[in-house]
Amino acid sequence: MSRRQHPEGPVPALTRPARLRPGDRVAVVAPSGPVPADRLEKGLAVLRGWDLEPVVLPHVLAGHPRLPYLAGEDAARARDLQEAWCDPSVSAVICARGGYGAQRMADLVDWAAVRAAEPKVFVGYSDVTALHEAFAQRVGLATLHGPMVAALTFIEDPDTQESLRTTLFAPESVRTLRLGSARPLIPGRARGITLGGCVSLLAAGIGTPHARPSARGGLLLIEDTGEEPYRLDRVLTQLLRSGWLDGVSGIALGSWEGCGPDEELRAVFLDRLGGLGVPVVEELGFGHRATALTMPLGVPAVLDADAGALVLDVPALV
Repeated sequence: MSRRQHPEGPVPALTRPARLRPGDRVAVVAPSGPVPADRLEKGLAVLRGWDLEPVVLPHVLAGHPRLPYLAGEDAARARDLQEAWCDPSVSAVICARGGYGAQRMADLVDWAAVRAAEPKVFVGYSDVTALHEAFAQRVGLATLHGPMVAALTFIEDPDTQESLRTTLFAPESVRTLRLGSARPLIPGRARGITLGGCVSLLAAGIGTPHARPSARGGLLLIEDTGEEPYRLDRVLTQLLRSGWLDGVSGIALGSWEGCGPDEELRAVFLDRLGGLGVPVVEELGFGHRATALTMPLGVPAVLDADAGALVLDVPALV
């Protein structure tokens, strides 16, 4: 059988966790890079202002003894995530920041214990894409591609805060996701299950244990930061050559901060994605940008490239 046939079937809808309520405890973890203490405190203050009770896990402010780009040892970061998830008093787990390192600790988590625990909200983006994929593949849980507690965007931008707050507390009020910047790159409408995140992390996961076999039947939401056009070409070419994009229903492009001039990026996306024959919308409003929408992953939706919108069939949370 050809490796490109992907017998596993289309992207499935995932279990949606419960929405948050005032007074809920939320755990803050650092699965990737080190966290600046001052920025962490500012982010925690935002959560407290929403009448949430944030709990910071022991290694969030830790550092790796030899690798300064990691927030502590891999096993410690994995243990923090697992303990937070398996704590029945915690209603959500929110990442403190991205950076690099989630891939290193993902296989150290006891995913059987995570599956056995009550479903809860998981929030993050950037390098945390590796964990979104792990929750989707190993737990069957829908997650939120959204701002992190110590990220400057979350601390400084009220619209980014409001997008996450309403998704957490009143998800039925944010069924249509768009910003004014959105426009069709390739027109059309498509239906599927949302998936995605940082595109370089998705490509890096191909061939690893428990990796998603393909984006077949999915609405792929992708963004990145600091990748030059030729490097994004390389990433997209890897997804194409591996067959990972075979059967994708539609694609939403988020922000590409520090990735190069818009016209060069648009040329790459048209060249690499145009042959798929599916709708593509650009600048939908998520990712590494000044104002970032919270995007649910694992839920059924319609991508309307002409209207520049992603319309959820159901709220992100129940």
